[in-house]
Amino acid sequence: MNQNSFTSTCVRETIEGLRDGLSHFSGPSRAAVIYVIEPFHPVYVYDPLNLLRGHEPKFKELYLSSDEWRKSSIVYDRKQFNNMIVEKNLQLAGLISYGGRSSSVFYQMWFTEHHPDMCAIGPTERWLEQAAFRFSHDIANEKELYTGISGSFLKEYSTHAVRDYLVDEMNMILGWDTQIRVYPILNAVLEISRTPEEGAWPKGKLVFVEENKLSRIQFIAKFPQTERPNLEKIKHIRKLLLSVENSERKLVSNERTVVGITRGKIPDFCIEADFRGRHGFLGINGNPACSFSDGRFKSTTHKAKLVQVEEAFLDSDLNPESATILFKIVTSIVHGAATQKHGCTIVIDLNDSPVKISGQALEKPLNLQSPGLLELTKSLSKVDGALHIGRDIHLHGFACLLDGPSITAEDRARGARYNSALRFTAEHRGIIVVVVSSDQPVSVIVDGAEISAKCNRTALPHYSRPEPLETWVSKSGI
Repeated sequence: MNQNSFTSTCVRETIEGLRDGLSHFSGPSRAAVIYVIEPFHPVYVYDPLNLLRGHEPKFKELYLSSDEWRKSSIVYDRKQFNNMIVEKNLQLAGLISYGGRSSSVFYQMWFTEHHPDMCAIGPTERWLEQAAFRFSHDIANEKELYTGISGSFLKEYSTHAVRDYLVDEMNMILGWDTQIRVYPILNAVLEISRTPEEGAWPKGKLVFVEENKLSRIQFIAKFPQTERPNLEKIKHIRKLLLSVENSERKLVSNERTVVGITRGKIPDFCIEADFRGRHGFLGINGNPACSFSDGRFKSTTHKAKLVQVEEAFLDSDLNPESATILFKIVTSIVHGAATQKHGCTIVIDLNDSPVKISGQALEKPLNLQSPGLLELTKSLSKVDGALHIGRDIHLHGFACLLDGPSITAEDRARGARYNSALRFTAEHRGIIVVVVSSDQPVSVIVDGAEISAKCNRTALPHYSRPEPLETWVSKSGI
């Protein structure tokens, strides 16, 4: 393996592990890197899934039109890697980036997608930071000592990324001498989150504070020091959560035991786990860092993503005011269904004359700009069948049955709502169907296909390899 081949292997395996890990954390994700190994080497880019396309002018300006960015105090020595000097985030729209310089890699900048429903970008930035660290380490080791472990390490980095972000935030607030151990907290939160009690999933808040801050908390109930429930006793803690469920009360822990119950504000600093049934949120001082569900940490806010609906409205001939009002109404219905954990289907009919749909017709369509009628429509969404909303922002029917001949795009792993929507939209133009399932993400379906679904990114193109940035930019015609 020559040196160029070795570098390409390091880059590719690091990207694949990074992308795989981020896809589990944030949904299908791409990753890319721009790097220079030695100070006067050309700039290389590895972007196998076209994450960076559209930003060519910025990269040309930054890296090709000037050599100012090459100025650095770093002493290049490929055989040594001690620490990294962080580079400024490039602040590119739709991207999260992190880069740095080290003695073994003169410059590197890593990228991934900024998904619109992230609680915070901090854990993802820590993930990219780790990718940069691992790449520098691998290049310093050279091919004789290369183990190929970096990709596997990044694939399983979720809990570590959350921990690293929390520690960074904690150090900024409390200083470097904080005594809170974060890993036991994260392990306890995940274990509690998947522990039902009499068939019900956990709800309520559990906050973690430093031992020396406990005296500043106003407890409404406090346990004797010798009888405090140990945080490792997950079943016991799960039962205690019942005491704060659906209330402003919180369980307070010092990260080893549960100390008591409070309803007041936590002074200075706390890590808070907010259990909301099948999912929950983890944050610092009320600011969410990530969510958790199915025994894993994730970046999602668990709110319905209706970006595709908004884009479809903008692409239609609806006037902007009507499009905005209709989008707010559909969003309100979807979020109402998601909050109450029931599924529903919404047919958004953008035709001048609404299509005929079998179902419960109304003598007079309901004006959904009326708050009372919108609330009624939310209740009607619980009835089996679909809501039928026209471009006039009125409800034309409910309990509607969507039919049509079978199509190849059907997914037998999904329910009747989903597949009926595929069939119906394949037969009718000017129709957008939003399917809300109690246990699946919201799906947006047009013309017999789910437009909310992202492309399959389970594998990188086998033929792809890093290429000079200048060549990559020239392909865009710039």
